[in-house]
Parts: sequence; structure tokens; C-alpha cells
Amino acid sequence: MTDRPDTPRSRRERPAKAALTREGIVAAAVAVLRAEGLPKVTMRRLAQELDTGPASLYVYVRNTAELHAAVLDELLGTIGPAPAEGPWRERLEGVLTAYALMLFDHPTLARSALTARPSGPHYLNLIETLLALLDEGGVPPAQAAWGVDLLLQHATATAAEHAAEAPAEDWDAVHRAVRDIDAGTHPHVAALAGELLSGEPAERLSWALRALIAGIERTAVTH
Repeated sequence: MTDRPDTPRSRRERPAKAALTREGIVAAAVAVLRAEGLPKVTMRRLAQELDTGPASLYVYVRNTAELHAAVLDELLGTIGPAPAEGPWRERLEGVLTAYALMLFDHPTLARSALTARPSGPHYLNLIETLLALLDEGGVPPAQAAWGVDLLLQHATATAAEHAAEAPAEDWDAVHRAVRDIDAGTHPHVAALAGELLSGEPAERLSWALRALIAGIERTAVTH
């Protein structure tokens, strides 16, 4: 006697799918980012993850650019609050460094963040934190407002640059070109070759942030 084939289950017996929400879509996008990188965070890929059609997602997210901005905003929520103790400049640098490190952990997102336009609660919380620290330091409001954009832009660009993962031979070629420069034609480059190539990324980021903060304090905004 042969076994009877399994009787197909009625569609009515299957568990009901969870209702789509913007929060659920973004959470699925973050999961795909962590596992596969930002290029895989597409409407079609998320539709597969959420067992729905791509058209259904557009009710909650207008396009892929908005989706990537929402993913960035979600990850901004992983950045802790500003340290409670210490000079305001050091605390400001700490928040910006934490932001850059978050992007270092997600190389493909770092490059996208250069043009992404997040507008969610975590982004606004980050801006509020930075403005509060600049205000604590007595930075004039207009300089603080423009300065926040400059600080985030530099931290983002730094993360994107180091996320590019250029081949080692490319970096070697740059180093050789600087070290072997003709002092007769490029005296300043030759004199500072060691300094031009010195410093770890974290050291350069720290110096750049401190230089920018000092400049923001002293440079008036003119309209």
C-alpha cells in the first residue's frame, strides 16, 4: 500500500501575513543591509522578504532613495547620546566620531549617505544634540546652524572615502609617487612627504573635526 500524497493546504489555513507598515519595511531593509549590503536594498528584494509585490511598498516609501534615507535614519538611532561629562568640544567630537564609526561599519551606506536626505526622528535628534553642544560652547546661532552641516559632511565624506576599499596597489602607487617626488620640481611635497602620508584614519578624523570646530567658532556667517 503506497502512502497517499499530502493533501494541499487550503489558503485559508495558512497563517495570515503581518500587515505592511513603514516601520516593518525599514526594519527589513536594515536586515538586508547588514547581511548583503546597500545595493541589495531594493523594492524588489524587500518585496521578496515581506512576501508581497513591489507595488505594495510604494504606498509606504516613494522610491529607493527615500528607502535608503530611512535606513540611514534608523541606524542613526544606534548612536548613543553625547557624553555627560567633559569639555563641550570633546563631547561634540565624540558624537561625530560615533556617527562616522557607524558609517565605517556599513561601507555601502557611507557612500550613499553623501547624497541621502534623512528626515526622520533619529536624524533630527542628532542635529539637536550637535546644536545643543555648539550652543553650550557659546557658538553664535548662525555659525552653529551652518557648522552642523559642515561637520556632518566631513564625517560622512571621511567614512565614504575609507569605505571605498581601494586596492592595496593603488595606495602603494600613491605612496611611491609622494616618496619618490623630485625635490627640484615639487620642493614642498618632497619636504613634507612623511607628514602627507602619516596618521591613521581615526587620528586624521579627530584632527579635522577639531580644526573645523575651531573654525566654526571663529568664522562669522555673512548673508
